[in-house]
Amino acid sequence: MIRATWKELTLTPRFPLGTSKGVINERTVWYLIACDEYRPQVRGIGEAALFPGHSKEFPADVRTKLLELCADTSNWERRLNDDLVHVPSVRFAVEQCLRDLHVSGTKILFPSEFTLGRKGIPINGLVWMGDKATMRERIKAQIDGGNRCVKMKIGAIAIDDELQLLADVRREFNAKQLTLRVDANGAFTGSNVMPVLERLAELEVESIEQPVPPGLYEVMAELCAGSPLPIALDEDLIGINTAEAKKDLLDHVKPQQIVIKPSMVGGWAAAQEWIGLAQQRNIGWWITSALESSIGLNAIAQWAATLGVTIPQGLGTGSVYTDNIPSPLSVKAGELRYRPEVAWNLDRLDR
Repeated sequence: MIRATWKELTLTPRFPLGTSKGVINERTVWYLIACDEYRPQVRGIGEAALFPGHSKEFPADVRTKLLELCADTSNWERRLNDDLVHVPSVRFAVEQCLRDLHVSGTKILFPSEFTLGRKGIPINGLVWMGDKATMRERIKAQIDGGNRCVKMKIGAIAIDDELQLLADVRREFNAKQLTLRVDANGAFTGSNVMPVLERLAELEVESIEQPVPPGLYEVMAELCAGSPLPIALDEDLIGINTAEAKKDLLDHVKPQQIVIKPSMVGGWAAAQEWIGLAQQRNIGWWITSALESSIGLNAIAQWAATLGVTIPQGLGTGSVYTDNIPSPLSVKAGELRYRPEVAWNLDRLDR
């Protein structure tokens, strides 16, 4: 029998995180913490990190489910495939918590060359929105930091300015030297996006994530069929919880790629299902974080390291906070690394 509690924390970004859906000035996450009554010194911890404005769930949903889970710990495994399917971030927290308990609270959820510190995970450097001068500085910082794949958020300032920034980068680095990705977060419409896609293709941008808002399946299908550069579905995956619905989406829209956020699609099992369906259809994929703290990012990264990934993943967000939970994770020269010699510091969860 396990006993459980939960804790809510607010994290502070180092700078306002600009997206086409608004600016993020703080981030609330929740932790599910459990211990075995026979080993009370061992704690399993899982993080629920819904993303307001993108997730289909709300903070009240998370709090309600966490209260239910802590009141009755006898049926967590069953609930993973029952009511928790509809609260993806909590479902993932339960997966993490149970696995961490299984490994005696060590946070070594998926032992690998990554957790031994011998191999890193390739990542893209993320450029958040800001004014043109700020974004130029952020692009330079990512490249100077050793990233050879840079993803830029677009759709908040004038698109001509954003395209100019990309053109300036491309004049200095060709596509073999530097991979460029862009993420629109649904900033465009079916009527104005094609000229943007054409210009991005001229600049040899690798792909664009979610050019139009989620749910516009006919528009997205038409774009994927006619786009001059690959389109990746991101927000369109959120809320699609059954295998049949996932198949229908992929078969109808036929994207070139999908972007999988475990916290938003329902954890490892749900993410693995998306990967399997994508591979069957020759659709590319990569894994990204959803601005989790170190607890959730660690869970995603260790799992991703077991998948044999070779292209850059979106897992470089751990340093975005001033008050993140200190962990063995670090970013260096375009890779996410795990330093086993560095101890976790979980003091914030005990206050």
